[in-house]
Amino acid sequence: MDHAGLLAVRSHCPIPSRISPHAAAVQGWLDDWLCHFDLPADTPNLDLDRLRRGNIAYYASRLYPDANPTDLRTIAALFTWFFLLDDACDGPPGEAAPDVRGVRAGVLHVLRPGPRHQHPAFAGLLRQMLVRVWRTLRARTGSTWRSRFLDAVRHHLDGILVEADNKAKQRRPSVTEYIHLRRATSAAYVSYTLVELTTGTPLPVAVHHHPLIQEITTTGNDLLSWFNDLLSLDRDTITSGGHNLVLAVARESHVPVELANALVVRRWQETMDRFTELVSAVPSFGPRIDRPLRHYLDSVAGSIRGTIDWSWESQRYVSPGG
Repeated sequence: MDHAGLLAVRSHCPIPSRISPHAAAVQGWLDDWLCHFDLPADTPNLDLDRLRRGNIAYYASRLYPDANPTDLRTIAALFTWFFLLDDACDGPPGEAAPDVRGVRAGVLHVLRPGPRHQHPAFAGLLRQMLVRVWRTLRARTGSTWRSRFLDAVRHHLDGILVEADNKAKQRRPSVTEYIHLRRATSAAYVSYTLVELTTGTPLPVAVHHHPLIQEITTTGNDLLSWFNDLLSLDRDTITSGGHNLVLAVARESHVPVELANALVVRRWQETMDRFTELVSAVPSFGPRIDRPLRHYLDSVAGSIRGTIDWSWESQRYVSPGG
């Protein structure tokens, strides 16, 4: 981890820090909620203590600072499940790989309408937690939102599956391939669907698919994903099989990792400048649309700053030696 590079990224981010006033209370609720689940002894990657130290409710509170406490609790529980899924599917190349394809099938069975069959590769803690959260979300949302959410989760799981297959085949993606794949594995597109949950104001489909709005969404995803790659470089060097932007740049450019790290920091700063320009260029779509659009754009921007601030504060990225 290059602290100077991380500080350079953090200081270059013009987006103001925000956090919900309900963060501490929701974190206390989440800690109690996690006590309802038993951790199987034969799944070492599922580390609930690591989740508790991560203060994930504070992450939700930074990404959705205006959400009410009820929505924040639901989102914090959902974020916890996603981090648990990430831990379960992650591991050094060469270790016994989890059945990611089976997990994908099991998750989609839970989220799709109709009978919810249990897949043998998706049982226990992961399934129990998702079923509880999805029951709450299903009661709060309409079919259109649930369909969008399902598509975003499917995209995320497809990315996890590609990364797992790459690791199994010892295939290291190019920079271009990796950036495209990282947009899926980050789960940022899933988090963007939750904006409507917290505001109750949907963004019209035509506006959501406007080329400028799509570019802002993609660029915001890149910025939070690349920051995470800079932050988790030490761990990713061991576990990712080359799935880290710094490692991909080092390999493709034939430069040392230290230089690749500096190149990624510079790329992040230039992309942050581009993001600011894109947001300032958004036209008015009329008073009925501008308000939900502003909520959405603020959330995309807030997810960048929120990821930086929470990652810096969270114990999730602190090594045993500090």
